[in-house]
Amino acid sequence: MSRVVDLPGAAHLVLADGVVHLDPEPAVFDAMLDGWARQQRTRFLDWESTIRPRVSLVKRLARFTNQYPWQWEPAELEAFFDYLRTRRPGKPLAVSTARNYQNDLRLFLEYVTDTRYGWPATCSERFDRVPVQLLHEWNTVTHTSEYEGAAERRPLTYDEVQALFDAADGRVENIRTRRRKGSLAALRDAMVLKAVYAYGLRRQEACGLDISDLRRNPKVASYRNFGAIFVRYGKASKGGPPKRRSVLTVPEMDWIVEVLDQYLTEVRPGFNPGKHPAFWVTERRGRMSLRRLNAAFESARQAADLPAELDLHSLRHSYVTHLIEFGYPERFVQDQVGHAYASTTAIYSHVSDEYRNRLLLRSLQARHGDLWGLEA
Repeated sequence: MSRVVDLPGAAHLVLADGVVHLDPEPAVFDAMLDGWARQQRTRFLDWESTIRPRVSLVKRLARFTNQYPWQWEPAELEAFFDYLRTRRPGKPLAVSTARNYQNDLRLFLEYVTDTRYGWPATCSERFDRVPVQLLHEWNTVTHTSEYEGAAERRPLTYDEVQALFDAADGRVENIRTRRRKGSLAALRDAMVLKAVYAYGLRRQEACGLDISDLRRNPKVASYRNFGAIFVRYGKASKGGPPKRRSVLTVPEMDWIVEVLDQYLTEVRPGFNPGKHPAFWVTERRGRMSLRRLNAAFESARQAADLPAELDLHSLRHSYVTHLIEFGYPERFVQDQVGHAYASTTAIYSHVSDEYRNRLLLRSLQARHGDLWGLEA
């Protein structure tokens, strides 16, 4: 007989002793999910970004199969993923998303099949069946490529970046000309898009920015308080806190200094934010949301008539690519965008043929001089 262990999430800790449930199956299932959530919280995983989506996925599978985990068989999971792939014609399930789903379900099944948590014994006693691990290397998506995002996602060209910003500025003038409300919000939207590009920010990093995160760079006093920004809500590793980094203002994008200065002195006060610490604020005197930031990009993209596959994150790809084309070392770019590995930065960069040809000509000139009449 296996020894009962008081691990967080163990069956005997989440199922009430001596209680006879009129409908035991949903009661045990709910206790399983509660125990799994408790086990993950002890590992300091975040509820909103990690635990809740995982629990929702398990519930979704249970609704699809109309069965409980101790009843699942491989056919149920295969049908579930086949449904996910075909339910939206023209919008296939991304390979990376499918693998994440499978990994999350595998973790859940590892939890409920681990005898230390007591769920196999509980299910055997109550239902005469036990949950089993159904996801293995041979029936799940394998990770064969470093980048599995949509092939259409790419950085914007310099002309497209300019067209996007011109369209965002044009919305401001259009609203003012028509004497409609919203010109201040439109001006803020145009400025935040420029900041996202000028510092290569993720959505959460931009929305989480506070006024106190502005930094002076003593080496470039002319940038005043806009020599760098301190990112406090960088992408976290699972189980860890948000990563922090400082992003320096680079000379090629020092136009952002005047943009941010105008926002602080003329635009932000118009929202009457009071003592709210957020840098980007809304008409309701709150912090700008991720959805609002996405909407700002989408409105400008449509106004500029740019391809629909471009999204807000494409501006971050553009930042990486353009820094490399400006000649910055890859290590500097890696630190600017907060990548743990240089390989990730390489995935984000898509330098132009013109840039590569300049490098090629420079190398040929260095090797052969003017022997071939090459012009850089």
